[in-house]
Amino acid sequence: MPDHTLRSRPEHGKGHPAPRRRVASTGGLLCVLALGGLLAACSSSTSTDRRASTSFTSTATSTSTTAASPTTSTAATPAVAPVTWLCRPGLADNPCLSSLTATVVPAKGASRVVTASDASNPKIDCFYVYPTVSLQPTANANLHIDPQETAVAVDQAARFSQDCNVYAPVYRQLTVAAISGGAGATAADVAIAYRDVLNAWKYYLANDNHGRGVAFIGHSQGAAMLTRLLRTQVDDNPTVREHLVSAILLGGNVTVPVGKTIGGSFAHIPVCTNPTQPRCIIAYSSFDQPPPADSLFGRVKSPIDSISGQTAAAVAGANLQVVCVNPVAKVTATTSVTTTTSNAQPGGSARSGGVLIPYFPTAAFPSSQVPSFSALSGGAKVSTPWVTYPGRYRAQCMSQGGATWLQVGHTGGSGDTRPAVKATLGPTWGLHLVDVNIALGNLVHDLKRQAAAYGH
Repeated sequence: MPDHTLRSRPEHGKGHPAPRRRVASTGGLLCVLALGGLLAACSSSTSTDRRASTSFTSTATSTSTTAASPTTSTAATPAVAPVTWLCRPGLADNPCLSSLTATVVPAKGASRVVTASDASNPKIDCFYVYPTVSLQPTANANLHIDPQETAVAVDQAARFSQDCNVYAPVYRQLTVAAISGGAGATAADVAIAYRDVLNAWKYYLANDNHGRGVAFIGHSQGAAMLTRLLRTQVDDNPTVREHLVSAILLGGNVTVPVGKTIGGSFAHIPVCTNPTQPRCIIAYSSFDQPPPADSLFGRVKSPIDSISGQTAAAVAGANLQVVCVNPVAKVTATTSVTTTTSNAQPGGSARSGGVLIPYFPTAAFPSSQVPSFSALSGGAKVSTPWVTYPGRYRAQCMSQGGATWLQVGHTGGSGDTRPAVKATLGPTWGLHLVDVNIALGNLVHDLKRQAAAYGH
């Protein structure tokens, strides 16, 4: 990678649509499919842009863009292809700046509505790569911004706007059709998707970064793409690595040698021993019971390795484990990367773990093929884009039988009528559908503290 000063100007090339003027009212649950060694995830949500479109100036060469895109001017820019942006500061329609209003549903007592705001002048940026959401019939999606891309950005990335400016490129990801076998998927198709992510990253560095710290955020296919990007563009580049604030890579099977915090997926980027320390990785795969022997997550040699670039040869013979960092921040003590135990309990027991802060979208995903989170309202009347259940879920990292995972359990007993998350796709998937949203409040808090500790 060229050694750019850490500094994209959105540009919609020929055939690339301009961003839409209105964010669709959508929402829903992450949907995940797997076939033939390839993985994907789908999601959604709702609301309208909270920040008006603004002009943006960088040190890049001035190039005319669509009316909805920011403009840039000045000196020479490295020859990097145009990028279609889903989220980026200054976009007229930015789903990553959608409403954060939530209904708080306690175990007892009346529900209440709370609001939150995006940061007015955040000190860091976030580079977000979304999971598989495309319902296009081909193996690779095109660069059109469909409702599914808008929805997933709201559901997974919008709440991070409280900490950072979110940059989210559109990429020609593997579609649901490719993953389900309807369109097939090859290594060449994976390469097409990754090339777009890599190009967007180089474009961002060349034009927008300006030496700011960066947090990487992705789930499932998005996490795998970011794992490959970090391995090839950041891990071995100390100049760029110095600007790493955090890497939040969920459901992507990041690995380390057993008992270690560095090695495996990355040679130089360590696993966070406390989720609020900077320049490290927060990763986990969530389950409500121990992952079975054929689990898709929590065990090494996962099918997702074909996307993340962690080849079978690299994994073979290595004494590795999947990373688990509990997103529940500890104020008075560091959080161990894993908690080794021989008594992981089925049925969602995690009584000694920390309390999760979930944020679930409440509207239906913009496709009948994808299940909705609206059922998670727990009988409460919820009219806000988000719902949260304080104290309902707890989590701890656990290792057993060659698997390492985030054990999620529910609290409150039979008297607590709020919904309990379940492994709706079966035990091999665990709680992969809710990896992000089950701890979204914790993750936003963690990143805020990481940004403060980063100090640039």
